[in-house]
Amino acid sequence: MVNTYRSALLVSAAALLGLLTACGDGGGSASAPRTLPGTAAPATSDGTTAASTVEPTATAETPSPATSTSGTPSRRTRCHTSELEATLGRNDPGAGQENFPVILTNTSSRTCTLHGYPGAAFVDASGEQLGPDPKRTPGTPVTVKLAPGQNAWSGITFSNPEVSGARTANPDALLVTPPDERDPLKVAWSAGEVPVSGNESAVSITFFDKGPGA
Repeated sequence: MVNTYRSALLVSAAALLGLLTACGDGGGSASAPRTLPGTAAPATSDGTTAASTVEPTATAETPSPATSTSGTPSRRTRCHTSELEATLGRNDPGAGQENFPVILTNTSSRTCTLHGYPGAAFVDASGEQLGPDPKRTPGTPVTVKLAPGQNAWSGITFSNPEVSGARTANPDALLVTPPDERDPLKVAWSAGEVPVSGNESAVSITFFDKGPGA
């Protein structure tokens, strides 16, 4: 795991020990205007939400890292859901926290960009969302430029349920929606139980940064 991932998530974990939606810049809650069960429901620039799912994608080897720059990508350069593959990296636990990188890889033949926070939602086998939307960790997103085969990552963090005492559920999958996109990618979840309610139940998510994330 790269050092930037560990340090970024541990800093946010310390702020969220009292404890998944997409858009461009911003901090605070990741909630969109409304969340439809079984979707990541990102907030787009016009305030609309997502309402569809896709089939799980195959796991790919981690490709070469991307480069990140400042600024917001245009609609023309933005990576679209159909051009990306989502995978889940290895857990990097620490300080009572579970820390997972969510990795998006550019599978298209063109260079595209990601900027901001992904939409994210744990779902059961029937597609119903488990637990509340994640909270965004504070920070200033950067624009990540992805050449074909390159990747970017976003971190999902939550308190270990055995430590926090939160009520848990065992998700079937994680839905991940790229920033400013409507359609999510579906990643099989095999990492065990996640907190869904009660004390210390919040899940947090970071904005995308350059890969590799695992």
